[in-house]
Amino acid sequence: MKTSDENIVISHLFQKTDNADWVIQSNDNHAEGVADLAADFCSCFGFSNWGRLLGLMHDRGKESVDFQRYIRVKSGYDTHAGIWKDKSHSHLGAKLLWDKYRGLGTILANCIAGHHRGLYDLNELELKMETPYPNGLNNSLPSVNIERPRFSMVKLDIPHLTRMLFSSLVDADYLDTERFMDPSAFNKRGDFDDLATLKSRLEKYIEKFKEAPSSPLNELRSKIQEYCLSASSQSPGFFNLAVPTGGGKTIASMIWAINHALKHGKRRIILGIPFTSIITQTAQTFREIFGEKNVIEHHSAIAEQNISRENKLATENWDAPIIVTTNVQLFESVFSNCPSDCRKLHSVCDSVVILDEVQSLPLTLLQPIVDSMRSYAKMFGVSFLFCTASQPILDGNNKGLGTAYFKGLSDDQIRSLIPSDFSLHDKLRRVEIKISKDNETIEDISRRISSEKKALCIVNTRRIANLIFRNLPDDCKKIHLSKMMCPLHLRTKINEMKRILKDTPDCGLRVVSTQLIEARVDIDFPVVFRQLSGLDSILQAAGRCNREGNLESGKTFVFQLEGERTPGLIGIGIDSMRQMISCYPDSDWFAPETMYQYYKILYSKTNTFDKNDITGMSIRDDISYEVISQNFHLIDNDGIPVIINYGESPKLIDKLKRFGPSRMLNRQLGQYSVNIGKYLFDRMLKEGLITEPVKGFYYIPLKDQYDEETGLKVDNEYLEQIFTI
Repeated sequence: MKTSDENIVISHLFQKTDNADWVIQSNDNHAEGVADLAADFCSCFGFSNWGRLLGLMHDRGKESVDFQRYIRVKSGYDTHAGIWKDKSHSHLGAKLLWDKYRGLGTILANCIAGHHRGLYDLNELELKMETPYPNGLNNSLPSVNIERPRFSMVKLDIPHLTRMLFSSLVDADYLDTERFMDPSAFNKRGDFDDLATLKSRLEKYIEKFKEAPSSPLNELRSKIQEYCLSASSQSPGFFNLAVPTGGGKTIASMIWAINHALKHGKRRIILGIPFTSIITQTAQTFREIFGEKNVIEHHSAIAEQNISRENKLATENWDAPIIVTTNVQLFESVFSNCPSDCRKLHSVCDSVVILDEVQSLPLTLLQPIVDSMRSYAKMFGVSFLFCTASQPILDGNNKGLGTAYFKGLSDDQIRSLIPSDFSLHDKLRRVEIKISKDNETIEDISRRISSEKKALCIVNTRRIANLIFRNLPDDCKKIHLSKMMCPLHLRTKINEMKRILKDTPDCGLRVVSTQLIEARVDIDFPVVFRQLSGLDSILQAAGRCNREGNLESGKTFVFQLEGERTPGLIGIGIDSMRQMISCYPDSDWFAPETMYQYYKILYSKTNTFDKNDITGMSIRDDISYEVISQNFHLIDNDGIPVIINYGESPKLIDKLKRFGPSRMLNRQLGQYSVNIGKYLFDRMLKEGLITEPVKGFYYIPLKDQYDEETGLKVDNEYLEQIFTI
């Protein structure tokens, strides 16, 4: 039964289940709803009327005869409405703005034309705008005066402004559609506590620790927190919190962030973390402090079955007060052209962004990353806090190898939360670093580790980790950690290690790991061995030694292996460290001046700070939004994921065969996957070890091919072809 006028211009419709009546949202109603939301989203950066104009015009093409026939027939509302030729609609409103506004019309038209498929490369958009108008289309434009920018702009700002406007339109479109089609979901959004309430919860959490017995380390952590609180009133911009491992920078950074946000009217706090292996523990800490509903954990490894519906909705557009995410999710969205990725970007406006372990940002993309932060601070009111125990150089002009050049932030733009004369690295010194200039063998290192009751050894490649682990005696508990183990197996082993360290302090324990353990895994060993690497990695390893200060001084031994040569960025870090050892052998390795000198050398050996010319493509007149999106990847995906036979994976594979892939099942299977290089993949496929139960999903069904101690079993010659971690 039809309840609406036959001549109405339909935008969306559905049929009631109880009485089969049709409920219709008119195109005018949808346009007004989207315009109001988009105007609100754009208001925080002074472009409210741009958002309104985009909302009013984004679905103008739905007024075409072809689209109206299509939606009536396809929905079943009117199966006799007629035949359509072209149901596309996004480009028509875009063309009207393109023709009207010319230069500015490029930005407006791209947002509308791409609001379903993604932003166009401008040369492709220009061809799209040559499509003629259909007969009978309303070509009038609403009376909206778009604002002039309130900030000065350079070419590099234009693509970021375009994506921000695009984000505002896309989210507004999704939300207004949801409000009509699924009001129960829409009404579950936005039920969060305000930042003032969250601040009081944080203060209560901190008060509990003041009741703990006094210790020099706890007193120092309290002093760091005081400095952060005091600095929170400074004007928005760029800040750093260079605190050695164990100084409590997670809580200290949040103290600064939440007070800075309240002082300057920021809307939320976004914490970017480099590795999924540490994000869960950080998110859990914040959930305990601020409450489950106020903290959104958004990354690829999240188990969706454990998330409430409200939190799932909030991951779509980041409208919660606290977001814990990965650097991959954050920066790849910043450079994306896809609606689902960009949808959240407008929520970054007027926010505080904490970049944890900032030294992990890839050097080969450092230029476009810093350029984006410069634009976001200037145009969108974002304050950035760089957290690390080993602060990289992010300011000034820095010469690289050959013609490479890194143009950082202005010299005075980054303000330190901790005064330099506080000499924090001296006050938190709990470890002595001893660097050997002599080459040693696998057997030498294995013997040295075996002489210690409790020891952690961190190496640069999976192959070396496997060899040293195999060489250790079985006279006490030993644990191997590398990415040859699936994520679930790794978590199990890390939790076992933590349990032994905490509950059985007299038990012997030797752990051999790749550098994955340096990624904020909170553990404390009296002795650490570290294969020579970059200084930042050496300090991360030292942070796992005497972490709680229970010893007068821990020992971190840095060793060099005979005949080993590590390629890539790790190799450049090693070469830079060798130069430091040669030129400055008596350096205080914990001192900020030493870290600065190390990064100067490291940058001088780096042949590009923008490996895919993201910045170059961003300043061209014909900006290639889609090409940029395809070429900006924080982590090179050179490996092929294979699912191994471990735990529940056989049952999940059976489910995959019966029901096919789904987002939830894909993530569950991800907990049982290992990434391997193409050379090894091809060899194992040829030998019949790898099967393909469903197209695009690779599985090793042989249980004996997976070791309970070291993970996926391959010959050492093939391990050479695999990732370092």
